[in-house]
Amino acid sequence: MAENTFGAGQAGANAFPDPETLSYEQARAELVETVKILELGQMSLDESLKYWERGEALAKRCEVLLQGAAQRVEAVIGEREEAQTTSEDAE
Repeated sequence: MAENTFGAGQAGANAFPDPETLSYEQARAELVETVKILELGQMSLDESLKYWERGEALAKRCEVLLQGAAQRVEAVIGEREEAQTTSEDAE
């Protein structure tokens, strides 16, 4: 994966963790803060683009985690419905 350059000049190129290592809650919280910073509009275009790129990566991480959670829920529902159908057929 490409090296994370967000935060360069703040505390080094790896000042922020790779989004893929974050939990949903961590990614969402950082995304909220990133949006707040961008909404202030008090930085250079280059800096704004870095924040926007970071926000996009965080949003993608949240989406991936939510899709995984939805698949897990669907699997459990499917198993329950299958068990219920099997139980009804046995009667």
